[in-house]
Amino acid sequence: MAAETDYYKILEVDKSATADEIKRAYKKIAMKYHPDRNPGNKEAEEKFKQAAEAYDVLRDPDKRARYDQFGAAGVNGGAGGFGGFGGQGMDLNDIFSHFSDIFGDMGGFGGFGGGRAARPRYRGGDLRIKAKLNLAEIQKGVTKKFKVRKHVTCTDCQGTGAENGHHPETCSTCNGSGYVMRTRQSFFGMMQSQEPCPTCHGEGTVIKHKCKKCHGEGIVQGEEIIEIKIPAGIAEGMILNVSGKGHAAKHNGEPGDIQVLIEEEAHPELIRDESDLIYNLLLTIPQAVLGDSVEIPTVEGKARIDIKPGTQPGTALRLRGKGLPVINNYGYSNSVGDIVVNISIYVPVTLSKEERQAFEQMKNSDNLKWTQKVKDTIFKAFRTYFK
Repeated sequence: MAAETDYYKILEVDKSATADEIKRAYKKIAMKYHPDRNPGNKEAEEKFKQAAEAYDVLRDPDKRARYDQFGAAGVNGGAGGFGGFGGQGMDLNDIFSHFSDIFGDMGGFGGFGGGRAARPRYRGGDLRIKAKLNLAEIQKGVTKKFKVRKHVTCTDCQGTGAENGHHPETCSTCNGSGYVMRTRQSFFGMMQSQEPCPTCHGEGTVIKHKCKKCHGEGIVQGEEIIEIKIPAGIAEGMILNVSGKGHAAKHNGEPGDIQVLIEEEAHPELIRDESDLIYNLLLTIPQAVLGDSVEIPTVEGKARIDIKPGTQPGTALRLRGKGLPVINNYGYSNSVGDIVVNISIYVPVTLSKEERQAFEQMKNSDNLKWTQKVKDTIFKAFRTYFK
């Protein structure tokens, strides 16, 4: 299994790097591996894309915090690439459009070869929803349906923004290229750079007959039922990023994402400790002394365990594999925790006359007196219990 990609390493920055340091580092690496500087070099192109993915995560404070805490599972959730790029399906044009603040001052196709400019592609907004799960859903994984209000593609114009029977027309200002050339004086002399066309805003087309339903935007307010698969072992506070399920974008652009914030319902008897489940079992004195067979709760229902005679307080029993799946940074589980049964002994506060007499008779029994060895064993168990 390949190790998880380190986005700080790709940008050659420390984890404590500031936003400005991350931006400068990305710009440096983007210039080094820029396609115009490395024509036909697939390795350089791949490094150029990896740097874009790393920058997309680390430049966003929310994404960066989730990445630092949970790794890829925190921002990806197995539902697509970072920032909506889609991993290996990332397009170079999308990078130049997405990071126009970086490449806008480089000229040409990012500033080196005077090639083609990337047309900006609109991107829909992201949505955030909450998913409340019980232990049974966390143990097995679950697919949840959510009804969300969001921007959806206009059905009258199919997202083009043009009235039915009409089509967007080629922009006369830029002749459909989506950009115009700008000449400016720089430290290196006169430099030419490309900037989005002021008439069509980089699209290369204009809409003269706008759709009446969406007013030329290509999107309208609507509702959608969305199914989201939540992996087993997910924990409170984790965020799943589901690519392409957020707001629709203008003019059939790239839809936004949905971030699913996980909330966990408390179980009435079991306490979660990462992948283990803790159950505090309270025994009576006769049960601890004589032994017994008792039922304890599990996620699926009940399980019966045997209590050995002479069980001491602080004893911990384990039901192997009865806990929760362990989720890792890749978004899937490869092992399962346990149910840990911590045993305590109930000492009654009040006694009947007969009960008191019975205890009085046993008080002086040599078999009921502790030795130093017994004391050390019990105290060791307590230290483990409260560790």
